[in-house]
Amino acid sequence: MIEGYFGNGKQLFFEIELITADGLNLPVDALFDTGFTGFLAINKQDLNGLNWQFVSDDELVTAQGLKTFELYSGKVILDNQEYEIPVYVGDELTEILLGSEWLEFFPLVVNFPAGVLTLG
Repeated sequence: MIEGYFGNGKQLFFEIELITADGLNLPVDALFDTGFTGFLAINKQDLNGLNWQFVSDDELVTAQGLKTFELYSGKVILDNQEYEIPVYVGDELTEILLGSEWLEFFPLVVNFPAGVLTLG
């Protein structure tokens, strides 16, 4: 189980680690976005240095409508376990996003009054 923290606007943040193709672990804060149905989405400039393998282009329905994203195969560490996952990459993302696909594997507990935020 990983503990998260609440942002100023009640956003849900978790620290995860991105793993470069060279095996370097990079800790980052990721915003949990229940409206995003994938595992992970990052800005194209955040992709620099990771050297993840390009898979294909893919379309997703976003709040702004249908958008095309590049899809990469990436590795992350979440809850002390390494996962190889599809990662959506776009130019307009302002945060690294964790998506609702993780909820297939981990329960999300959000209790604002008690200050509790956990995944796993």
